[in-house]
Amino acid sequence: MNSETKRSSNASIAYSILRVAFGANIFLHGLSRLLNGRAAFLAYLNHYFEHAHLIPTVMLPIFGAVLPWVETILGLLLLLGLATRIALIAGAIVMIVLVIGTNLAQDWEVAGLQLIYCFIYYYLLARIDLNAYSLDNMMHSGKH
Repeated sequence: MNSETKRSSNASIAYSILRVAFGANIFLHGLSRLLNGRAAFLAYLNHYFEHAHLIPTVMLPIFGAVLPWVETILGLLLLLGLATRIALIAGAIVMIVLVIGTNLAQDWEVAGLQLIYCFIYYYLLARIDLNAYSLDNMMHSGKH
């Protein structure tokens, strides 16, 4: 194995480790919210956004019902490396919504942490060419 192949393999392994760890994080965000029940998550949202006057309270039940499922599905896709590009783009869009909401709630600490998630989505999407250890790659390789 020449040094270029080894470096590429190491980069692909590192990419996969980050993708799987990040996917597990997103998946467990959603799954834990689903397991705790819709009412518990809605109560949390109502409390969290009670001072965010620009967010219509009528939107919170809808958001509370949809977000856990979106996180669970996107996280699972990232864990498996399936539809990775679509999952990364969709996840980044979810993060934009979350960043806006968090800033409207004036929770600057969480807003800063969310930017780390935004960067990970950016990095994984920008370097998707390294997504060698994934179902996407297995399915693509099988077509030749």
